[in-house]
Amino acid sequence: MARYSPGSSPQHPQPLLPGPRGERPAVTGAAAKAAAQYLAGINMSNAETWEFPLKTLPRPKGRSTRVLITEYDLPRKEAMPHDVVVDRDGAVWYSDFGHQFVGELDPKTGKVVDYAIPVLKPEQPKGGLDLEFDPDGNLWLSLMYQAGIAKIDPKSKAVQTFPFPKEWQSPSTQASMVSPSHMNVDGKVWTNNQEDHFSYRLDVASGQWENVGQAKDPRGRQIRAYGMPTDQANNLYLLEFGGTSIGRRDAKTGVVTIWPTPTAGSRPRRGRVDSENRLWFAQYGGNGIGLFDPESATIKEWRLPTPWSAPYDVIPTRKGEVWTGSMLNDQVARLDPKTGNMVEYLLPRTTNVRRVFVDDTGARPVLWVGSNLGASIIKVEPLD
Repeated sequence: MARYSPGSSPQHPQPLLPGPRGERPAVTGAAAKAAAQYLAGINMSNAETWEFPLKTLPRPKGRSTRVLITEYDLPRKEAMPHDVVVDRDGAVWYSDFGHQFVGELDPKTGKVVDYAIPVLKPEQPKGGLDLEFDPDGNLWLSLMYQAGIAKIDPKSKAVQTFPFPKEWQSPSTQASMVSPSHMNVDGKVWTNNQEDHFSYRLDVASGQWENVGQAKDPRGRQIRAYGMPTDQANNLYLLEFGGTSIGRRDAKTGVVTIWPTPTAGSRPRRGRVDSENRLWFAQYGGNGIGLFDPESATIKEWRLPTPWSAPYDVIPTRKGEVWTGSMLNDQVARLDPKTGNMVEYLLPRTTNVRRVFVDDTGARPVLWVGSNLGASIIKVEPLD
């Protein structure tokens, strides 16, 4: 799949155009032989029995069973719900990782309506990734290989697109993230070009783009971000999915500061800033949840009970709990940071969880996630 868009599926392959990503060479020669020998050495081709004990994980019990789980099948069976969020009126929205739509679900009736997102580059793969709210409740979508971002009015359903300047684009330009959460500070929305790790900033009023470049600290060290949440001053956090650090770019000075996580191989992925202006983030490689306190410049970590959970995203709630979800083991987790207690809930079937979103406007929190490969949206309602 190295030469295909990540929004591809067996039923809907989307090959990349020639370029840095679309021309990645296949493994050949000595490297291919070494890989084949390694794989042959660990599979069952030369043995009739397991050479190691096969251990299963325990079934859920206690608080892990006190939960209601509802799954809403989407009418388009090829839909790939990546990010799922809930607006102020209770409508559930999702971004489609492999198609040029955003969808709206009415959780009371199960009705789903898809709204087309304009195609900016017909020759490129389709699909969106990051779906975020701005302070006015409008939705913003990153358009991946369509090389731009879009704003969706949830009331009128009007869609406005903001393509990257043509001189900034190549066949591999990819807008994976968009950060409008604190645009009320300065009127700016952050996004990125994942290919060269440039950070872009859009002045919404004028429509003018600014390229603030790669994120390098005063020593020249670069951080290549995947997750890009903003703090309350619209400074940009940088979560290094390919490494072990987090960074922050000052919105006014442009100065980048980088902090290593305590855990080697942590691979920070996505996260959110809470009401105290602290950053919560998933440690995809570290199997944990991280908390960065900008006042003390310290990082605290909590490990998930189940190994190899590979948390993708983290969201803090207004009532103090923190939630995450696993891309690999079909579980979502609920952390009480005050006690360190963590509850894991097992989803009913295989679920490729990406973004996590919690609606905590009611008496109990309600978690929403998309099944990125299952064409469904899942609601998780704890009973305590």
